[in-house]
Amino acid sequence: MKDLAVIGTGYVGLVTGVCLSHVGYHVTCIDLDGEKINKLNTGKCPIYEPGLEELLNINLERGRLHFTTELSEGIQNAEAIFIAVGTPSNLDGSADLTYIHGAALEIGEAIKQEALIVMKSTVPVGTCDRVKEIINSLNPSRNFHVISNPEFLREGLAVHDMFFADRIVIGSDHEKASKLAEAIYAPLSLPTFHTDVRTAELIK
Repeated sequence: MKDLAVIGTGYVGLVTGVCLSHVGYHVTCIDLDGEKINKLNTGKCPIYEPGLEELLNINLERGRLHFTTELSEGIQNAEAIFIAVGTPSNLDGSADLTYIHGAALEIGEAIKQEALIVMKSTVPVGTCDRVKEIINSLNPSRNFHVISNPEFLREGLAVHDMFFADRIVIGSDHEKASKLAEAIYAPLSLPTFHTDVRTAELIK
């Protein structure tokens, strides 16, 4: 696996994309905010996280990292697509899944290849099932799997936590998808735990 895409360049998406590019993947990060994307493509990090801007510039120079506002362009060759968009709280405390569902709709409309869809956003149990339904309703002929891969990044230590995490959790109901996800993280040599999708969503 060589090409990855990350939808969302917030805290989780940006750290994930930059760090995965640093271990050798070609990563395209996608965001609707054109101003942020322009800054990132020139090596300017919109958040402060120790070591992140340095890695950003290293991998831009190596040609392994790219930023775009066009989802169809960003996922064109991706073998795995990470969803790392925001899930702000509604007034009643529930998660607002507007951006999750929007990403799923765009993936469903644009995807042309077999791909692994990796949920990194913090979401309630059952969200991966809904994402799968949305994509499948728009593109039933495509072979794809949706897995849960919760993040445990700490502000101020996020880069360290990507490279030296105490665990990687992969929630999947399909053996091939589990193996593909484990292969993505193999360069990091971290302990990996496999669960079903809903258990992984609950762990977060």
